[in-house]
Amino acid sequence: MIHPHTEASNSDEFKGFNEARRIMWCHDARARVYERFEQTSFIGDTNVAAVHVDNTTRADRVFLVAFDKAGQQVGVDTLYIDEPNQHLGIAPEFDHDFTGMDVVPDSQLDQAISRENGWVVNLKVLREYDSLADCRATQRAVFLAHLQDMMKNGDVRGFLFGRGESDDTDAA
Repeated sequence: MIHPHTEASNSDEFKGFNEARRIMWCHDARARVYERFEQTSFIGDTNVAAVHVDNTTRADRVFLVAFDKAGQQVGVDTLYIDEPNQHLGIAPEFDHDFTGMDVVPDSQLDQAISRENGWVVNLKVLREYDSLADCRATQRAVFLAHLQDMMKNGDVRGFLFGRGESDDTDAA
C-alpha cells in the first residue's frame, strides 16, 4: 500500500484529490458490505433486523450473528476472507449507532454489542440501499471534488451541467 506523503496530504494543492479518495473509500466500504451480505440469507429474511459482524476474532473470516427486532439471536453465518478487499470494516451508513437503530436493553444483541468485537448492521437500512444510485452519486461527488482542483490549477475554465445538445464546442 502506498502511503501519502504527510506534506502532500495536508496541502491545499491536493484537497480535491484527497476528498475524492475519501469518497471512493466510503463507497467501496458500502458496496463491499452490501455485496458480502448478498452472499447470506439475511437480506431476504425479514425476521432479521440486525446482524453483529465479528471482524476482529479471526483474520481469515467474519462471523455473522443475526438478531430479530427483540434482540434475540435467529441465525449465524460465516464469510471467509480470501482477499483483503473482502474484509467487512465499518460502513457508518449501515451501522446501528449511526442509523439510530433501537436496541432492546439486556437482549442478546445488546450483550453482543457490549463485547466490542465488531459492529452491528441495521438490516432495514441495508435492504433499502440502492447500489446503482450510490454509484452514480459517488461518481458525481468524485467529479466535483476533482473539479475543484482542476479549476484552481487552471485546467478547467468553465463547464456545463446537464445533458445539453449543443454542437458549439466553445460553449463550455
